[in-house]
Amino acid sequence: MCTRMLLAANVIQVCAETSTNAAPVGHASNSKPNIILVMPDDLGYGDYACLGNPLTHTPTIDSFRKQSLLFTQFHVSPTCSPTRAALMSGRHEFKNGVTHTILERERMSLKTFTLPQMLKSAGYTTGIFGKWHLGDETAYRPENRGFDEVYIHGGGGMGQTFPGSCGDAPGNSNIDPTLWHNGKFEKTTGYCTDLFFAQAIKWMDARRAAKQPFFAYIPLNSSHHPLVVPEKYYQQYLGKPGISEQVAKFFGMNENVDTNFGALLKQLKVWGIENNTLVIYIGTDNGGTEGVNIFNAGMKGGKGSPNQGGTRAPAFFRWPAGGIQGGKECAALSAHLDIFPTLAEITGAELSDEVKRQVEGRSLLPLLKNPQAEWHERLLVHHAGRWAKGNSERAKYRASAIQNSRFTLVNNKELYDLKADPGEQTNIIAEQPEVVASLRAAYDRWWTDVQPFLVNENVTDAPKINPMKELYWKQFGGGPDARMLKRMKPDSGTE
Repeated sequence: MCTRMLLAANVIQVCAETSTNAAPVGHASNSKPNIILVMPDDLGYGDYACLGNPLTHTPTIDSFRKQSLLFTQFHVSPTCSPTRAALMSGRHEFKNGVTHTILERERMSLKTFTLPQMLKSAGYTTGIFGKWHLGDETAYRPENRGFDEVYIHGGGGMGQTFPGSCGDAPGNSNIDPTLWHNGKFEKTTGYCTDLFFAQAIKWMDARRAAKQPFFAYIPLNSSHHPLVVPEKYYQQYLGKPGISEQVAKFFGMNENVDTNFGALLKQLKVWGIENNTLVIYIGTDNGGTEGVNIFNAGMKGGKGSPNQGGTRAPAFFRWPAGGIQGGKECAALSAHLDIFPTLAEITGAELSDEVKRQVEGRSLLPLLKNPQAEWHERLLVHHAGRWAKGNSERAKYRASAIQNSRFTLVNNKELYDLKADPGEQTNIIAEQPEVVASLRAAYDRWWTDVQPFLVNENVTDAPKINPMKELYWKQFGGGPDARMLKRMKPDSGTE
């Protein structure tokens, strides 16, 4: 066995030098498929009817499960910007400098070679529709990170105003939002999720007509706070047992995503391209929020937690021409950082040696073809980050976990047997000293390895006025007053 640790976006992979599962990058036999990746925000594994939720209505996903391969042990990061950085890079978010969701610590390192850049090198045209959340300054925005088409809102939640938050258009809302479209703001009419899907479909239709293979990335802000949604989308949940108005809005936003996703799938069929279109639906970008008290699939924790409820997400893959059999499940330990090498192998992208060193995930293609294919053991590291500025060492074990396919060591104090105790209820740390020592040593090596990459921890070039807001005022007039400038002053970064 090698001692080399492949550090991944919340992941360490321990591999054998000869293992065929260790980050293979080759060529798929099929012609290049169109690729669509949809990912809603702040849902939990249990926020889907087909996965056990007794109240939510998600008929599209229920049907899609029968058409796709479901990865049941797929993991993301505990919060949103980190997950996006892992998807875009194929490596641990900390190695992209992303340790938070605000205060310039959400900026993805400019040294990162991104997923859309990789796909463009393979002949794809690329578009993003929804939430970016990896930097607001010019160099960090998606139009300069590999996306040809950009249709997004700013910040983490549309219209958020708490101190230190990333920039959205001033006074923005999910209803009739102002959106950033290819270098300028556009004032729109409608509900944000409807608009994001409509623009994505319009763009895909143009690419289809031009016979260009496309990558459509649809990372939605739903169902992130603020929970602003027209009543017609959530009234059906009002009055149900245990459902407050906030939870009703949350489920209504979820159902609206499901409806729009259904319209997208229908359009692929109308166009006659569904057979050779790879559709990936990652059920959430982090653990659940409003829905966890209703149903959390038996898991502990939610958004911001290193427990399974904070990182486990359903991931569905549909690609008939690629040999994926619908209605199947795969229990292999997998993660968001596996998307980059998977798409590299499928599209035949030629990666430089430098990019190969960047990529720490594994190609899922063998599992897409055969869910029971050999899959070498690996370790995943989950860390919520979000420590106060200058306190990274104190936060080494806070909100952290390292797991393999059976055990998880949480906060360096709790050990759970995920096979016998998937709900993480019984701490067995005193009963498994050898397992604890092995996981702890691996985690310590991981922590040491990522330190040189934490490039955003001592930012000195933070703009006094958020660049997106500044661009809005330049385009439409107006500007900040003294109170707004005070609110924009960075805080400790603990939230």
